[in-house]
Amino acid sequence: MTINTLYRSFLKNLETIYSPNEAANITKLFFESELNISRVDMIKHPDALLSEESGSKLESSLALLMNHTPIQYVIGNTWFHSLNLKVTPDVLIPRPETEELVSAVIDYLKNNSTRNLLEIGTGSGCISIAIKKNIPGVNITAIDISRAALNIAKENARANKAVISFLEIDFLASTRWSEIGKFDLVVSNPPYIPNKEMIEMENNVILFEPTIALFVPDENPLIFYKNILHFCEKQLSETGNIFMEIHEGYGQEVCALFSSGGYQTTLVNDLYGKNRIVIATRCL
Repeated sequence: MTINTLYRSFLKNLETIYSPNEAANITKLFFESELNISRVDMIKHPDALLSEESGSKLESSLALLMNHTPIQYVIGNTWFHSLNLKVTPDVLIPRPETEELVSAVIDYLKNNSTRNLLEIGTGSGCISIAIKKNIPGVNITAIDISRAALNIAKENARANKAVISFLEIDFLASTRWSEIGKFDLVVSNPPYIPNKEMIEMENNVILFEPTIALFVPDENPLIFYKNILHFCEKQLSETGNIFMEIHEGYGQEVCALFSSGGYQTTLVNDLYGKNRIVIATRCL
């Protein structure tokens, strides 16, 4: 079959489970990244034939995609803040809103003499690596409860030549906080989705991405932010700052929590106008 015919068939299949726009984006990404075939190639050579090897890859990948496997897991990587990162079901797929969190941290670091930074819940390492690549002088420690996730993060750091200290630790185990050290800045995109919202989410998220990195108890949705606050009481410098990604529905609650702990807070909206980032600064 010709490339054009296969492309249209691939797209038509995906449109049965995805919106037309999403199906088109997935198809374009797969053909370009896995088969090295762009839309320009198909326009110029619509009747070109696909190799047997490429045809087999297309068939097996389509089966995965039709089972709701995210395209990033199918091709094994994704782009984040101009970095090519490996991703597997052991780590979350980085989101555009997290790029906004990273940009806010980078903008701050460019104008402030911060030496030691901690990331809580690093996953693929995307946040720490992007910060390190833009601000090479900052010392970064990144922690996660998952050894499998840390292995991916370490691999991504090596591939992108970013020197970061990784620690396997359960952040909710406060008895181990002293092992982590003291810092001038803390950044985190912690789990923040209440379990009750799981039923509203797409299959490609709840069936494949690590739930431990996504969900929190309905009765305690701010559990990680409460622990970050308590951790920073002793482990954050007197002039330190905290940058956190948040659930759009809990912006005011997170701000109130840190205000009660002696912080001045700023609530930042993402590009879609949703509450997404809280910046907390110690009040002197």
